[in-house]
Amino acid sequence: MLKADKIYLRTLEMSDVDHILQRENDPLNWRVSGTKVPFSKELIHAYIQSAQDLYTHQQIRFVICLNENDLPVGTIDMFEFDPFHQRAGLGILIDKAHRNKGLAAEALILIEKYALEVIGIRNLYCNILVDNVESIKLFESVGYTKIGTKKDWFNNNGYWIDELMYQKLLA
Repeated sequence: MLKADKIYLRTLEMSDVDHILQRENDPLNWRVSGTKVPFSKELIHAYIQSAQDLYTHQQIRFVICLNENDLPVGTIDMFEFDPFHQRAGLGILIDKAHRNKGLAAEALILIEKYALEVIGIRNLYCNILVDNVESIKLFESVGYTKIGTKKDWFNNNGYWIDELMYQKLLA
């Protein structure tokens, strides 16, 4: 378990099915996840059973839980893991009721420590839609640098949005 002052990170458990299902099937989250159709409970169950080997699937998801009561308040994903080039992408989602409390920043710092010290990643990156001001502030606050802009990258019902690329070198 990876632990900070307010939160800890743990891998997915079968008891997370309903929480993950609710999060994945929220159309407000589809914008950043690329989801087009809802997931079934069975699909989420199968994902939890099979997708926790970073080296096989090039991704891993951690549940962000509060230290005080073990309440799951979000998830943080490492994806497109490339051990040869020592890099991976990051995605994070905190439940609305728990935002702006410093939890996401703590989770990012924990995942960075895990990435560098446990699996040898030296380069983390994320992609953020230009209108996602909260995420931009979050990643910049923990040292990520904007390295580029993908113009008209995301189609939001006929309205095109740029996507920003951020990177942080850990070592």
